[in-house]
Amino acid sequence: MTTFNPSSTQPPPAATASGSEARNKQDDTLPFPPSHRALIAPYLPPAPENDNNTTTTNVDKGKYPFLTLTYASSLDASIALVPGQPIALSSRHTYAMTHFLRSRHDAVLVGAGTAEADDPRLNSRLRREEGDEGPVRQPRPVVLDARARWKVGSNSRVIQTAWEGKGLGPWVFVSESAEVEEVRVRAVEEVGGRYVRLPTGSSGRLEWADVLLALAGLGIRSVMVEGGGEVINSLLVPPGRVFVDAVVVTIAPVWLGKGGVVASPPRVTQMESHGDDNNDNNNPAPLPLRLTDVRWCPMGEDVVMCGRMPK
Repeated sequence: MTTFNPSSTQPPPAATASGSEARNKQDDTLPFPPSHRALIAPYLPPAPENDNNTTTTNVDKGKYPFLTLTYASSLDASIALVPGQPIALSSRHTYAMTHFLRSRHDAVLVGAGTAEADDPRLNSRLRREEGDEGPVRQPRPVVLDARARWKVGSNSRVIQTAWEGKGLGPWVFVSESAEVEEVRVRAVEEVGGRYVRLPTGSSGRLEWADVLLALAGLGIRSVMVEGGGEVINSLLVPPGRVFVDAVVVTIAPVWLGKGGVVASPPRVTQMESHGDDNNDNNNPAPLPLRLTDVRWCPMGEDVVMCGRMPK
């Protein structure tokens, strides 16, 4: 069990899996053509060969990792029918895009609910294209699990993927007071992962500033946040959204209907966005959140919207 201390940590090992190594008898790698890559790349952190450790983020330069928020949504902003029940919204084109995005980030982050419900592998199965240099990069799986709810074990797909050499062991962020069963700690540590303890805020949740500072101290320079709903919405309102650099949203041509899990944060007023609680106006006007530098990219039946979070 690790209590976070930046001075005592080292950057994560650069574990990788090449396209040829990742293919067994059944090829499960996913092609994502250069033409599609070129549409998304301007919104992503620099590729390793171009990275000089001077990535500019929305907060203090060099203090927090570059953060990309990405998810798939229906036409009515739903990301799931009900909590804890995953639904496939992405087409094969945008599903492959997810694996391209993972290969361009040092870490991929989800909440404990998503880890429990989806049992994801959290690796990149991107197929190498002609001209690609080196093996496909594998992101570090990160799970936010303040109350240690995720029942990770040797049968979890992220653990099996790490044993197979097709991904990395997960880092699980829990509260300082969380009780974690030894069998879970062992399952995570045996594949090179770790548990990291952090303080919680007044709500009992992990704070984004603490999480991102911890990741930076562990050598992570970029993180891709995939879900679930609570995690996504927490990055669309203050104080979470100040840490977001880029947003990549897949919009599928389907309505899921009312009552689903939606990516739709509560309305924020001008004063709330600046942390001012002394508001004499009983009915302050809501402040819309509008992305900048927006690009719409058709991919198969879906449309991908890329944008930057306003500073």
